[in-house]
Amino acid sequence: MFRKAKAVVGLDIGSSAVKAVELKPAGKGYKVTGFGSEPIPPDSIVDGAIIDAAAVADAIRRLFDSRGIKTKDVAASLSGNAVIVKKITLPVMTEAELAESIYWEAEQYIPFDIQDVNLDYQILDKGDAANGKGTMDVLLVAAKKEKIADYTGVIAQAGRSAVVVDVDAFALQNAYEINYGIEPGAVVVLLNAGASATNINILQGDQSVFTRDISIGGNAYTEALQRELSLPYESADALKRGIPVDGASYDDARPVLRAVTENMMLEIQKTFDFFKATAASDKIDRIVLSGGASRAEAFTEMLADRFEAPVEPFDPFKRIGFEGKKFQVDAPADVAPTVAVAVGLALRRVGDR
Repeated sequence: MFRKAKAVVGLDIGSSAVKAVELKPAGKGYKVTGFGSEPIPPDSIVDGAIIDAAAVADAIRRLFDSRGIKTKDVAASLSGNAVIVKKITLPVMTEAELAESIYWEAEQYIPFDIQDVNLDYQILDKGDAANGKGTMDVLLVAAKKEKIADYTGVIAQAGRSAVVVDVDAFALQNAYEINYGIEPGAVVVLLNAGASATNINILQGDQSVFTRDISIGGNAYTEALQRELSLPYESADALKRGIPVDGASYDDARPVLRAVTENMMLEIQKTFDFFKATAASDKIDRIVLSGGASRAEAFTEMLADRFEAPVEPFDPFKRIGFEGKKFQVDAPADVAPTVAVAVGLALRRVGDR
């Protein structure tokens, strides 16, 4: 009963790579004791759906074996159209009443058959009937059982056990709070631009007030370069990262990359517009940026210009000890943008809800 809850490995299964982070408590914080990333073949995961389970399981196995990570229990996460996150308002009720009625309430908000999803919820504001606030705010999260089974199945195939399945946006929030603390009243946008999707989680103090996944990310840059400059996949992928290739220079690529960034800005704008339409205040205090695609041509500058808010890179090791050399990482700042979700997952424990 008094034992510390068992640690897990945070495993972020992305569409271009799998990333693993293992943390141990150290003093008042944590330090990284296991770390690594392993690429997966293109199109093994498309729009969050696992197409080639064997290839993904293989990458997870290689990642754990090559980095000497022995822990079997992992926390993984989902995003995209198989996950619904919604803030709903209900009449004030006890926790027991809420537990009984949540499935019936949820049916009105979830576009899937309620039998096909796993449901979770958290009370954000209990309300106060005595003082005239007769409603409560509840955060509702639903994930398709089929998608959960795909991810837990591929982890099992790799010889590991998924003991926690989270949502990318909330893993990001975990990593943010442990590294940056909580600013009451501040509106902070966590924006994680991955290979095939961009997760947005808007926080007010310690509460997630709006989340959305946009199905556009780093792969869109590669595809645009392939199409516009007639390049094979490998060349387009290298050129996107600023590596010179035969048949095209980075100057050729720049306008193509900027056009994709502009498309992403339009989608981010829509998200902010949705948020502002439902929020009491429309100010954004700052945007904290992570994900490999956040390093794309002009991404940070265009974001800062468009939304007139300070933009800063997310440092998931700000308050977490990370000895880069120990993990063959010369510059931790180079890997930091891509491992924020994995760090957030590694903070979970066996038995967490």
